[in-house]
Order: sequence, then structure tokens, then C-alpha cells
Amino acid sequence: MTETDAGPATLHFTDGEFVVLKAGRFVACAVSGKPIPLEILRYWSAQHQEAYAGPGEALQRMAAR
Repeated sequence: MTETDAGPATLHFTDGEFVVLKAGRFVACAVSGKPIPLEILRYWSAQHQEAYAGPGEALQRMAAR
């Protein structure tokens, strides 16, 4: 992994998987702003192209829409 890969990644979210567009180690949670390492990323919205730190953040975002 290069030094540029240590920062945030850019992802494209689809139903059930994501595609790495720009290499990185993490993405930011759309609700809390917390960094989420890609290896533990499990919650996102393909429709809104957002990542969530966990089920609570995902539900919070869905309820706000």
C-alpha cells in the first residue's frame, strides 16, 4: 500500500457490494463523520451513495429522509 492509499477511499456503492474508484483505507460515515475502515464497512445506501458506521447510523439517516 502506498502513502496515498492511507487516506480516504472513493467508492461506488451498489446493492450488496461496492467498487473502489480511488484506493484508500477508509470512508467517512455520512451521519457521524467517523472513519470506517473498508474491511469492516457493512452498511451503505446505493441509492444515496453514502456509507454508515453501523445499523444505528443507517436507520437514523433513513428516518431523517
